Amino acid sequence: MNGKEGTSGSPGHPEVTTAGRGDLFDADCPTRLLLDRVGSKWTVMIVLLLADDQELRFGALRRRMPGVSQKMLTHTLRQLEDDGLAHRRVEPTSPPAVHYSLTALGDTLVGPLRELKRWAETNMGTIDALHTSAVKSRRDQ
Repeated sequence: MNGKEGTSGSPGHPEVTTAGRGDLFDADCPTRLLLDRVGSKWTVMIVLLLADDQELRFGALRRRMPGVSQKMLTHTLRQLEDDGLAHRRVEPTSPPAVHYSLTALGDTLVGPLRELKRWAETNMGTIDALHTSAVKSRRDQ
């Protein structure tokens, strides 16, 4: 311990010192898996769409997410449900109408994802130019 409550002296220390919190730098910490799920482009898009529209049907989500396959959308929505971030409501019609919305926990993810989206949109041009230059420089060597 480095003296601060709930912290470890080195990144990746396997001892979790604060109840209910993980350590991203611990190779065995499930925080890494959670960040993989909530950080995927499809998860970000779904959460932000549901935040704006409160509730959307599966087809509406798919139409508003160019490039997503039905399989990937289904998989991502199931993960969001399993993680308690999204709620699925089925209307008993023929065919069934399936609606998705964010849970209270899912709502807590909206702010950080909106900020990440804003940052990416603001900096994409600069990052793209730097990336292109670096790749070209490597090729020219």
